[in-house]
Amino acid sequence: MIREASTEDWPAIWPFFHKIVAAGETFTFPNDLSEEQGQGWWLLPAPDRTVVAVDDAGTVLGTAKMNTNHKGNGSHIASASYMVDPVHGGRGVGRALCEYTMEWACAAGFRAMQFNAVVETNRHAVKLYESLGFEILGTLPEGFRHPTEGYVGLHIMHRSLREPAEA
Repeated sequence: MIREASTEDWPAIWPFFHKIVAAGETFTFPNDLSEEQGQGWWLLPAPDRTVVAVDDAGTVLGTAKMNTNHKGNGSHIASASYMVDPVHGGRGVGRALCEYTMEWACAAGFRAMQFNAVVETNRHAVKLYESLGFEILGTLPEGFRHPTEGYVGLHIMHRSLREPAEA
């Protein structure tokens, strides 16, 4: 089940959020974000949204934040970010969260979704996004300093949310 996240969910999100960010392999966030900073960066106020994926027992399996990619005349493009607790990886949680954010963006009237910084070595994410219709528009060479792979590219990925007849 995917539901709106609240501050009460943060204690369940923080451990895997912190582990993922501190590893420095997939997000352009500072690796040393404090818990308070992390909460401010992840739990977004309306009209943006943050959700959690939970199992039948209410255990938080993953989370997503959805927002406008740009302001003003670029505000018709949505963006989203995803984190799945590594303990629950490989079970479709990331796919479910991505599909949910795409549905949210469609319902909210966005014309497309764009991911600004998908680390090229994050092959699972790239493969998932491509399977959902996202395309790599370009890659910023050496745009990300990976802790073990060195300087690697950052993909900009895009997917239209309009029906093919509207394209």
